[in-house]
Amino acid sequence: MAYLQGQERADYVQDMFARIAGRYDTMNRLMTFGQDLRWRRYVIKMANLPIGGRLLDIATGTGDIAEEGLNQVPGLRSVGGDFTIEMMQFGRLRPGRERIRWAVADTLALPFPDDTFDAVTSGFLMRNVIDVPGAFREQLRVTKPGGRVVVLESSPPKDNLLKPFILIHLNLIIPTLGQFVAGQADAYRYLPDSTQGFQGPEQLAEAMRDAGFVNVSYRLFMFGTIGVHVGTKPRL
Repeated sequence: MAYLQGQERADYVQDMFARIAGRYDTMNRLMTFGQDLRWRRYVIKMANLPIGGRLLDIATGTGDIAEEGLNQVPGLRSVGGDFTIEMMQFGRLRPGRERIRWAVADTLALPFPDDTFDAVTSGFLMRNVIDVPGAFREQLRVTKPGGRVVVLESSPPKDNLLKPFILIHLNLIIPTLGQFVAGQADAYRYLPDSTQGFQGPEQLAEAMRDAGFVNVSYRLFMFGTIGVHVGTKPRL
């Protein structure tokens, strides 16, 4: 399904996440061997949020990153935004996540004024959007000057000795888990396909620079298949 383009792709992604919402967190733990929790903690660390600051976690899903911000930063006002209502509905049921301010939000048309947030974060969003440059421009717009945008995203496996084993994990193990745990094998075929068809980490970093971010950098995890990208909005 990763070959879908434009609005057809956006509609598919929204429907897919609605279908897997109830098992989304469980599948993330299984697919990443629990490492996604570590990556989300690192995302908040790199967001460099001030005490009492404002965070937008876009494509928040069930609110993992938004909650991690609340756990790490005293007095934080954490907004979790997503265009899949079902994901947020499941998130709101989890203990501790009643503190999140939930908002229906499309990353290509964020319903917030300019210069609102000290940081904007996302987890596994960018490979699913139909307009990567447009998504980055919107995130830049709502970030305060000097604030950061931090992106957790998967990357295509590199050409090395580990690649065959990574491909087995992506193309066989993950869809099989998706069928047994979530009953949605097609969704968990799309997610690996979208990873393999997405930009590499340096390309994504360049897209951030093209959108206007400065001091762009990234760190890779899990044999280079996961990246955390950081960019700063220039000060006026």
